[in-house]
Amino acid sequence: MHHDTDTQDIQDTIAAIATPPGQGGVGIVRLSGPDAKRIGLAMFRATSPAFRDFTPRMLHHGAILDAQGSPIDEALAVLMPGPRSYTGEDVLELHCHGSSAVLREVLDATLALGARLAERGEFTRRAFLNGRLDLSQAEAVAELIAAPDRAAAHLARTRLAGLLGERVRALRTRLEHLRAALCVAVDFPEDEVDCLAPEDFLSGVRAVMAEVRGLLTSHERTRAFREGAVVVLAGPVNAGKSSLLNALLGRERAIVSDTPGTTRDWLEESISLDGLPVRLVDTAGLRETADAVELEGVRRSRELLERADLVLLVLDGGQPADPAALALAHEVGPQRLLLVMNKIDLAPELPDEPGEGIALPRPHPPGGDAPLDPRSSGADRPECVEGRPVLAAENMKMRGDRGELFPPAAGGILPLPALPVSARTGAGIEALTATLRRRLAEAAGGEPQAGELAPNVRQAQAMRQALDELEALALDIEAAVPYDLLSVRLETACMRLGEITGEIAPQDVLNAVFDTFCIGK
Repeated sequence: MHHDTDTQDIQDTIAAIATPPGQGGVGIVRLSGPDAKRIGLAMFRATSPAFRDFTPRMLHHGAILDAQGSPIDEALAVLMPGPRSYTGEDVLELHCHGSSAVLREVLDATLALGARLAERGEFTRRAFLNGRLDLSQAEAVAELIAAPDRAAAHLARTRLAGLLGERVRALRTRLEHLRAALCVAVDFPEDEVDCLAPEDFLSGVRAVMAEVRGLLTSHERTRAFREGAVVVLAGPVNAGKSSLLNALLGRERAIVSDTPGTTRDWLEESISLDGLPVRLVDTAGLRETADAVELEGVRRSRELLERADLVLLVLDGGQPADPAALALAHEVGPQRLLLVMNKIDLAPELPDEPGEGIALPRPHPPGGDAPLDPRSSGADRPECVEGRPVLAAENMKMRGDRGELFPPAAGGILPLPALPVSARTGAGIEALTATLRRRLAEAAGGEPQAGELAPNVRQAQAMRQALDELEALALDIEAAVPYDLLSVRLETACMRLGEITGEIAPQDVLNAVFDTFCIGK
């Protein structure tokens, strides 16, 4: 249920537990509204006999009392008067011991004295309504709280500082000036002094378009750092994908067995690679099977592969190359693929140092020229590279001093970055994680820059809508469409930009934003 943002609700005093559920050393109950001070004085008994009132922004030690005057807990209380507070209203915080039972009892005492329970994000919503934050800053609060890693936290802090809002408001102001000049040109066509020349009009629109495109580029470049990159482990059954997942996590998460097909569904876990959040997905092995459950797992694996930022193709270096895996390598392509040669501890002839790359042959059916489809029947699949392990020493030759490995094959060679590892012993795992981090950062377009504005998904959508209007407007100007027909596109573009900062914010947009918050923030 959503409360309308009317005067009655703004005049309510709200209360909530502001710290996460569970036990902790300290827990906070927060109040905001016109009665926050009155409620605080009614339920707080200061240790100092000289206490008469809260000194703004000073911690006071004392006891919190229930409705009957009995002590609930020893605590600290601090009053932050509006408008110089988070919400712009009087804010009172009660810092208690972090017991869930104690915090609930303190909260109940505030409700008994006239506060009401806050809704999701209502404290930040009030900060927005009272002009303490714009909408992009309010979203940054939620994203900072939920930041999976330091890079995401840094990007959220930049927007919380208001830099994105400032940029968007400046762009909107420029469009408003163009719109005003357009209106003058339409209303007073005979006045040539302040006439808006088409070339000036077009130049102004294109300049704003260029800046919006730059912001959208920032959104795409920082997506992996904000939301986490998706890395899918794929390959033949029993190649050691689950063992590799466990090695990357540093703990046992996936069931490991010598029985092929142990992983029938997909497992997902999160790790941090030097500030880059990564979602690792272990998928069902590629093989022919009649088992309905395993078939569904393979189907889901292929869907995940299409969405992956990077695919780790895990091969058993001591076994013959699997045609389905080779076909998958060619299907995914070198830009999104990292070849992992697993089980080097079981194949002493394999190199134990990472090479610059390895060339994988494209599998062909017997007597045919077309590449073998990884989903074709097993009967059509020959053993690759004369039945020998594709990574075995007799199929390799070192090229110069760069450590490039090339198994012999007739045509269809795909050069790939490759790393030898042993998921069992941990050999090569450190090099793999470093390479993984580097490849993901390169795919994202590099590391986030200082002051990167990094619009989120909602903001980027509004920017694209504004850009669509501006691109259409530029075409209309070039086509000499009469000025009186152009104002609507300018107005729509301004509205879309206004939705980013909340200067124009329909109720459903506000509800969607603040529903992502927890209660108490």
